[in-house]
Amino acid sequence: MANIVAIVGRPNVGKSTFFNRLIEKREAIMDDVSGVTRDRHYGYAEWTGHFFTVIDTGGYVTGSEDKFESQIRKQVKLAIDEASAVIFLVDIRDGVTGMDKDFANVLRTSKKPLFIAANKTDTPDKTLMANEFYELGLEAEIFPVSAENGSGTGELLDELVKTFETPGVEDPNAGIPKIAILGRPNVGKSSLINALLGEERSIVTDEAGTTRDSIHSHYKMYNKHFILIDTAGIRKKGKVKDDIEFYSVLRSLRALEESDVVIIVIDAQQGMESQDVNLISLAERQGKGIVIMVNKWDLVEKDSKTAEKFKKDMLERLAPIDYIPMIFASVLEKQRIFQVVEKAMQVYENKSKKIPTSKLNDIMLREIQHNPPASVRGKFVQIKYVTQVNARYPSFAFFTNMPQFIMESYERFLENKIRDHFDFEGVPVRLIFKKK
Repeated sequence: MANIVAIVGRPNVGKSTFFNRLIEKREAIMDDVSGVTRDRHYGYAEWTGHFFTVIDTGGYVTGSEDKFESQIRKQVKLAIDEASAVIFLVDIRDGVTGMDKDFANVLRTSKKPLFIAANKTDTPDKTLMANEFYELGLEAEIFPVSAENGSGTGELLDELVKTFETPGVEDPNAGIPKIAILGRPNVGKSSLINALLGEERSIVTDEAGTTRDSIHSHYKMYNKHFILIDTAGIRKKGKVKDDIEFYSVLRSLRALEESDVVIIVIDAQQGMESQDVNLISLAERQGKGIVIMVNKWDLVEKDSKTAEKFKKDMLERLAPIDYIPMIFASVLEKQRIFQVVEKAMQVYENKSKKIPTSKLNDIMLREIQHNPPASVRGKFVQIKYVTQVNARYPSFAFFTNMPQFIMESYERFLENKIRDHFDFEGVPVRLIFKKK
């Protein structure tokens, strides 16, 4: 069994701060406003040679009819079920609250090793106050800790790792392709994740901005293993309303940076907007594989030419980017959603493709011979050799006598020929011209 630790508790006791302390990164969004964390959020930690996954969860509130809070309760229970050990975080300054008692009843049904962390024990004189939490009646040792300055966390972790059956793996995600789901708010990103996974991995409501942190989920299809990353909706800077949303957008952009392929989700009813174009352009500049999913296609009145016209309009807005596959789908009706993922995996393979130098020269030098570059002031531009260079995405070096005279139109010609012969659908291609 994997080493998985869930951090749970009522809202605003410092779970995200404690999560960041354990993973030694500022991953989780923190704010004084309760309810900042909504979904399950994963990170990786190490203590005395033991590696484990940490799950940050939303604040557990009982008896609420709030649509977010009911969904958060569900996510917390899923995290407890998934975990091999649970840390129940409480606030020493508030003492035992009614919500703590209610949540203790939830934990009482779990058979997982349980630890109570009495947070905000910032000074030694507060340590004795932690004993108050024995009132909860849980079979768990209590550890006074400070998520802010780290005091007491060592003692807790020493006992925690004793419950692990194995030392764990340092980075369980190393070498696994990452596919980020990006787009404007409320276009169906989280619904897509949930439909693919067959579970409510992400909280979904009809309210824009539900997802705040980037959420990583492992997924396997056709014996291929990869990670799906759900992200917060990205909107124009002027429409970002508060600090929490601002940091959510930053997390989404970081998810783009760490991904290999991005699926850009577009609302078929709204069409492609300038923010979608900006996002695609950013992905291209960073050398990411790209797939466009036009969601809610079932809600569009259409005939046999609607999809073709929609695609033409999008390509005009994206010009000169014309290599991105587009799939018209419906998450609600589960139409072509698996095709989207399959296409994303094909794009990943295209991004990782290496063309043998001999084959590259046989084909490309023949194309160049048939259509040589234009002469400049009576001088002939000669391309003598081409090879693929090591880079984050397909990059090709052309060796020529006069690299400065390679025109943009001819560079486009060479790129198109590379794409025609070697299939780099969905992937940016870079050409480099060197003197030889």
